[in-house]
Amino acid sequence: MEFGILITFILGYLAITLEHKIRVDKAASALVSGVLCWVIYITNQPDKHAVTHQLMEHLGDIAGILFFLLSAMTIVELIDAHDGFQIITERISTQNAVKLLWIIGILTFFLSAVLDNLTTTIVIVSLLRKIIADREQRLFFAGITVIAANAGGAWSPLGDVTTTMLWIGGQITPINIITKLFFPSLICLLVPLIFVSRQLKGNILPPVQAAQTLTSTPFNRKLVFFLGLGVLLFVPVFKTLTHLPPFMAILLGLGVIWIITEMVHSEKDKEDKDFLTVVYALRKIDTPSILFFLGILISISALESTGLLKSAAVWLTQNIGNESIIVLSIGLLSAVVDNVPLVAASQGMYDLTQYPPDHFFWEFIAYCTGTGGSILIIGSAAGVAAMGMERIDFFWYLKRISLLALLGYFAGAMVYILF
Repeated sequence: MEFGILITFILGYLAITLEHKIRVDKAASALVSGVLCWVIYITNQPDKHAVTHQLMEHLGDIAGILFFLLSAMTIVELIDAHDGFQIITERISTQNAVKLLWIIGILTFFLSAVLDNLTTTIVIVSLLRKIIADREQRLFFAGITVIAANAGGAWSPLGDVTTTMLWIGGQITPINIITKLFFPSLICLLVPLIFVSRQLKGNILPPVQAAQTLTSTPFNRKLVFFLGLGVLLFVPVFKTLTHLPPFMAILLGLGVIWIITEMVHSEKDKEDKDFLTVVYALRKIDTPSILFFLGILISISALESTGLLKSAAVWLTQNIGNESIIVLSIGLLSAVVDNVPLVAASQGMYDLTQYPPDHFFWEFIAYCTGTGGSILIIGSAAGVAAMGMERIDFFWYLKRISLLALLGYFAGAMVYILF
């Protein structure tokens, strides 16, 4: 059974990476492989009800991620419809490629620690569309955005799902994770930026006649932009105050923005306000990328439910032994498999009596699983979001970005180990 599920997952993964070769959308491959993994699992189990119960438990977590992604993408599209990103783009005057690269990288790094790496990637990739017209240039900047977002999320308890899991589980504390991982995470970003800065030449190509396409008044532009940004910043506050999952906060925020924008445009004709509404934004978002995310998460949940991920972690412990090498290996594995179940498996394997709160092991797990996902485009929520929004090819990312991410990953890891 386990072998069949593993083969199905690998074949589905290959179909995703070879999307352009086989001419099948990656969302279709992800959905088929995800469902087949569960079909194999349930047909080989005597207790069908128990397997269904497992699936429904995973579905709750998956739905939370998907609703969050759906709402965040809708808010970003609404800001875009009101030309809200013009507030930022008009302040970025440089067209020098190297300078812009550093601005985007540092902005993403710090914004990711406050919002989270997924939301930040959605915002920054949307922003890049307003700044860079050339697709090849924009894809490269989007790749650097993935590295920066994951690096920024690793040192904050709210910046990545895995750090939040470790925080809630009592393995790390906020102040300690910030002080211990900030510098390694920064190095994880700076090494790729320095490496690229030596090779990147010339200027970026801005969109033609961007200033003439504004369709919203300055007041509405600022209103929707700051409302949207406020909702995204409100998510961690809401979670801390209510202990409800993040998707509840962003759904509340989306509802509030929906009401306000309907009131602001209430006196306009239907044709004039149609493209400024949440309903229009919902039609415009990239639904296939959300279905792709669903398929990937269903596949991963099957691997977790069958115990394959935990078995892999046990094998690492028994055959490697060294804590640093084990965690580095788990981080590299997170480039292929989602980091959430890997961290969950680690939490289940090692208790707080063996590794107490703020132990080296937990801090290093937070860093490695947070930044290791940047090595492949499919290895993190930020990468999947960028892949869906810009239709980034798996092998293009592998050739242009993966080595940079790998260099940053090991540089930050070595800095952490040395300190």
